[in-house]
Amino acid sequence: MIYIIDHNDSFTFNVVHQFSRFDKVVCDNYDKINYNILEKANSIVFSPGPGNPKDYPNTSKIYKRYKRKKRIIGICLGFQQILFNEGAKIVEQKNIYHGFQSEIKVNNKSKIFDYNSEFKVGRYHSLKLKEPFNKDTFDITMRCKITNVAMAFENNLDKIYGFQFHPESFLTLNGNFFIKKILSA
Repeated sequence: MIYIIDHNDSFTFNVVHQFSRFDKVVCDNYDKINYNILEKANSIVFSPGPGNPKDYPNTSKIYKRYKRKKRIIGICLGFQQILFNEGAKIVEQKNIYHGFQSEIKVNNKSKIFDYNSEFKVGRYHSLKLKEPFNKDTFDITMRCKITNVAMAFENNLDKIYGFQFHPESFLTLNGNFFIKKILSA
């Protein structure tokens, strides 16, 4: 079962629909978590959402509680939330990317996606990871081809993954491919 934590985002039910193609999904709001169901889940997904990761202390507590115990996947704000909890700085970017399609490229650090693969993805974010970000078990595995901004990370040791882009967006070609690969990693 996959437990999706909703950060009050209009994309959340697109995320629910997409993940439900691969497993049973339960979705609750970030401030109304059902811990009995969460305990039974194999995977936790932090949804996209407005604002900054520091605006969601309950999600931070969940991340810290279940890190190394369950697969954790972050999308957009969820991507930022995970990195924020790992000590990264999340900052405003020069340009805002809302409803923007970008080309991204997989680098040689990915253990899941083929090196040098390129994808078109949908972006909806005004914040980004401030680099350098160095954490032994976290690898930035995809970057925007034009801006070099981090677009995905993998922590295969702890089964923690994140996408800055939206795999559920119609602007992301082959979004199900990303989800299937992460769930089977």
